[in-house]
Amino acid sequence: MSTAPPRVFVARLVGLPIFDPQGDQVGKVRDLVAAVRSEVHQPRVLGMVAEVFGRRRIFVPMTRVTNIDSGQVYTTGLLNMRRFEQRPTETLVMGQMLDRTVRIPSTDVSGTVYDVGMEQARNRDWVLSRVAIQEPAKGLRRRGQTHVVEWRDVEGLTTREEAQGATHLIAALNEMRPADAANVIHDLPQERRAAVVAALDDERLADVLEELPEEDQVEILEHLDSERAADVLEEMSPDDAADLIADLPPETAEALLGLMEPEEAEDVRRLLSYVENTAGAMMTPEPVILGPDATIADALAHVRNPELTPALAALVYVCRQPLEPPTGKLLGVAHIQRLLREPPSTLVAGALDDTMESLRPEASIDEVAAHLATYNLVAAPVVDENGHLLGAVTVDDLLDHMLPEGWRDRAVRSAVPQ
Repeated sequence: MSTAPPRVFVARLVGLPIFDPQGDQVGKVRDLVAAVRSEVHQPRVLGMVAEVFGRRRIFVPMTRVTNIDSGQVYTTGLLNMRRFEQRPTETLVMGQMLDRTVRIPSTDVSGTVYDVGMEQARNRDWVLSRVAIQEPAKGLRRRGQTHVVEWRDVEGLTTREEAQGATHLIAALNEMRPADAANVIHDLPQERRAAVVAALDDERLADVLEELPEEDQVEILEHLDSERAADVLEEMSPDDAADLIADLPPETAEALLGLMEPEEAEDVRRLLSYVENTAGAMMTPEPVILGPDATIADALAHVRNPELTPALAALVYVCRQPLEPPTGKLLGVAHIQRLLREPPSTLVAGALDDTMESLRPEASIDEVAAHLATYNLVAAPVVDENGHLLGAVTVDDLLDHMLPEGWRDRAVRSAVPQ
C-alpha cells in the first residue's frame, strides 16, 4: 500500500475524484462512514460513500483505498456496485457530525464541529482522530475562535441532537454544483435534511430542488410554510416550477400560485395550460428576446448572463414589440456563432436566420426531438398560430421529459469493474 498522509480532514475529501489503478476516474467522494461508539476510543472509518456513473451511491471500504494524495483517492478498482444503504450502527461524518454542538471539558469551551480529521493507525485502520470546533462569534468578531483537538478530548460527539445546526454543512453545499448538492441532501436523514433546507437561502434551495427527484421535491415543498414555498417557486425556472406544482394536490397548487408574484404565477399557469409532454408544457418562457433595433453588442451582453444554461444562450430570438411572451411576431433567431463573427455595432436584425422552422405548442415530445435532431439544434422557438413567440424548447428540457420517471434517483449500469 502506498504511503498515506498522516492526517486528512474530511471536508476536504468531499468531491475528490476516485481513480482505479489504471488511472481512470470511477467516481467522487461524497461522505465517510464511521463506527462511532465511544467518546474515548477513536472511531474506525469503515469506508467512503462514493458517487459513481449514473449518480449511484456505493460503499467503498477503506480496505479498497490504496492512497489519498494530492487531491485524489486511489482504489484497488474492485468495487461493489450495490447501492449504499446506511446501517443503524453507522454514522455519516459529513451528513451527521458537522454542526453538532460539542464541548471541550478541559477548557469548558463549547462550539460546533466544522471538520473532522482522520489518520491511519499502526494496524493500518483509518480512525477519526481530531475534531475541528468553532466557538460562537463574540462581540465584534464575525467568526468565533477555532480549535482542533483530539477526539477523546471532546464531549457530545456520540449524542443525537434533535436541533443540530447546519451552518458548516451549508458552507460545503454552497461550494458544490446544484446537482451534487442535491445528491447530498437526498441521502441525509430526515431531521438533518429539514435543518439543511431551513438554512438554505431561497435561491440556492430552488437550484437544488430542480435537481432532486420528484418525490423529494414534493416532500420538501410540503414541509415549508406556504409563504416560503411560494418564494422558492418564484426562484425556480418557470418550467421546473410548473412541473413541481403539477405534482401537488390541486388545492395546494392553487394556494401557492395565489401567493406568488402575479407575473411569476402567470408564466407558470400558462405552462400548466398545455398538455403534458408537448412543446408548450416543456418550453422555457424566458429565452433571450430582443427587438430588431438591438445591436450585436446588446445580444452578446444578454447571452453572457451566467444564469443562462448553454442551450438558452445559444440563440437570441428577435421579435416585434411587445417583447414579453407571447411577443409580437417572431422575425427570426440569431445564432451565437454568427453573433461572434459580426461587428458589435451591427444591428442584430442583420444577423438573423429567418429560415428556421418553429414549433407549435401542441407538438409532441417525439416531434420536438425529431425537430432538434433534424436541424442539429440545441434550442428552438415555440410560436402560436399567429407567429408570436411563446417560449423556447431546449435540449435539456427535452431530456428531462424523455428520460424515465424517477431517472434522477435511478441506478444505471456502470462500466466500473466489479
